[in-house]
Amino acid sequence: MVSTTHHNFKAIRFRFFFIPNTPMLLMQYFMALKEGERRVATAREYLNGLTGGKAMPAMALGKPESNDWQPVGKENLYAFVNESQGFVLTDTSGYILALVDRTGISKAIVQGVTPEQAENLEKRLMADNISKFEGKVTLPA
Repeated sequence: MVSTTHHNFKAIRFRFFFIPNTPMLLMQYFMALKEGERRVATAREYLNGLTGGKAMPAMALGKPESNDWQPVGKENLYAFVNESQGFVLTDTSGYILALVDRTGISKAIVQGVTPEQAENLEKRLMADNISKFEGKVTLPA
């Protein structure tokens, strides 16, 4: 006598989606990231020179428009950020100095800048022909 066991298996279907130009999108992303990292490093080096090595890197990529990855912009503008601009700062010892591109995306930041330091830094930035950014600053999360 042969014993037969029946298993009730449900068929599992997998669907694979092909995203056109995926290798190109990945290549574009990594190329934009590399260029953005170079721009961030340059901005950080500049701020380190002004602040005695207190600068931190920020964002290397700009805001993507659809799937078009772009590095953070070439231009350097400065902005001082505090809680009056709608940010909740964890460091309550002063302002954040941000070097940003023309769209306000921060490339390098310095935290804990006192009002007196901000005044002195602003004079140095202006002496180096770096313009003040007037707009909404995007800081790293």
